[in-house]
Amino acid sequence: MKTDQTELFEKRSIPRAVIALVIPTIISQIITVIYNMADTFFIGQLNDPNQVAAATLIMPPFVMMTGIANLFGIGGASLIARSLGAGDRERAKRSASFSIYTSALFALVYGLVIYSLAPIIFPLLGSDAATYGFCMDYALWTIAVGAVPTVLNACMAHLVRAEGCAKEASIGVALGGVLNIILDPIFIFAFGLGVEGAAIATMLSNLIACFYFFLLLYRRREITAIKFSLKHYTWRGGIPKEILLVGFPSFMMMLMGTFSNIVLNKLVVSYSNEAIAGMGIAKKIDVLAFAISNGMTQGVLPLIGYNYASKNHRRMRSAIKTAFLYTLIVATVGAVFLFTCAVPVLRFFIDHAQTVAYGQHFLRIICVTCPAISVTMMIITVFQATGQKTKPMLLSLVRKGGFDVPFMFIMNALAGVNGIPFATPISDVLAMLTALALFIPYWKKVNAQIKEENQIEIKG
Repeated sequence: MKTDQTELFEKRSIPRAVIALVIPTIISQIITVIYNMADTFFIGQLNDPNQVAAATLIMPPFVMMTGIANLFGIGGASLIARSLGAGDRERAKRSASFSIYTSALFALVYGLVIYSLAPIIFPLLGSDAATYGFCMDYALWTIAVGAVPTVLNACMAHLVRAEGCAKEASIGVALGGVLNIILDPIFIFAFGLGVEGAAIATMLSNLIACFYFFLLLYRRREITAIKFSLKHYTWRGGIPKEILLVGFPSFMMMLMGTFSNIVLNKLVVSYSNEAIAGMGIAKKIDVLAFAISNGMTQGVLPLIGYNYASKNHRRMRSAIKTAFLYTLIVATVGAVFLFTCAVPVLRFFIDHAQTVAYGQHFLRIICVTCPAISVTMMIITVFQATGQKTKPMLLSLVRKGGFDVPFMFIMNALAGVNGIPFATPISDVLAMLTALALFIPYWKKVNAQIKEENQIEIKG
C-alpha cells in the first residue's frame, strides 16, 4: 500500500525528509519539557523550596514511566518501520498490538507497586519529614492513577511516528503539554492544591492526550498498521524478543538515568533543600537542550530503519549524516544559550536567592556537554533503527550510571556540593568517546557496502 508516508521514506530529498520528521518531533519534545518545567515554575511561585524539592525527588520514579514507554514504543517503532520497509504489513500490525497492550499492563503494575511501596522508596530517594507528604501527594496522581495514560500517550506517539506521521504524533504530545500548562495554575492556585494540584493537572493532561491517539488511530483505521484489535496480539514470531531487545537500551537509559538522579539527589539533599531545589530546576532547564537533540534522533529513527530494511544503504547513510549535522548544530546553540542566560532563566522559576545561586552553578556546568550528548544519542538511534542490540545496550549503561555515579562521589569528596555537577561533563565526554569507538567501524562497514553496490551497478 503506497501512502504519503511511503513517499517520504523512499523518494523525498533527505534534508526535506529529515526536517519533515524531526521538526514536529522536536516541537513535541520542547512542549513536553515546557510542561514538565511548568510544574516546577508554578510550584516555584509558591516560594516553598520544600514543595519544589518534593517535585524534584519524585522525578526518578515518574521518569521511569517514560522508560516503559520507550521500551515498547521505540522497540515497536523500530520493528514497525523495518517491517514496512520489508513489505511485511502483518508483522507491523502484530508489533503495534504487542507494544500497546503490553506497555499498558506494565504501566498498571508499575504504578500500583511504586505507590504501595512509597513509605520504603521515598525516604531512599531523599525525602524527609518536610517533603514526604508532598511526595505522596504528587505520586498519587502522577504514578498510581496516571501511570497507564502517561505510558500509553508516549508509546503511541512512537508507534504513530514509525509510519511517518510525525506531525500527528507531535500534536498528541503537544496537546498534553499545552493542557498541563493551562491546568497547572488552576489546580495549584485557584483550587489551592499546591504540588498535588500540579500532579492532578499532569494526570489529566496525559489522559486527554491518550484519547487523542485513540481517536487518531480510529480515523486512520483503514490505512494504519497500528490496530487495537486483540486478534493481532501475539507472543509468537519473535516479535516480543525483537521489540524488547531493541527497546531495552532506551529503557536502560532511563533506568540508569533514574539511578543516577537518585544518587545525585541523595548527595545534594544532604547539604540543604535549597540545594536540591536549585539542582532540580537546573536539570529541568538543561533537559530542554537535550530534548531537542532527542527529538531529532527519535524523529529520524523510522527513516533510517525503513531504508535499512529496504536495503537502500545510500539513502540510509545520507539520512544519518544529515541528522548528525542538524543535531550537533542545535545542541551547540542550546548549550551556548543556557550557559550565558543561566541566572535570568533560574530567576524566572523561583525568586529565592540561595536556590538561584545553587541552580546557576549547576546549570552552567551541566549544559556544556549538550553537543556530546547529541552525538551519543544519535549513535544509539542508528544502532536501534538498524535492529542492533548489544551496542546501544552498552552505551545506555555507560552514559548514565556507569561513568557519572563514580565521578559524583569523587567530586563530592574533592569539592563538596559545588563539585558534584562536574561529574556530568566528565561522564558525557567519556560516553561520547565510547559511542564513537563503536560507531566508526560500523560506519566503515556501511561505506564498504555502498561501494560494493556501486561497483555492481557499474558492471551491470
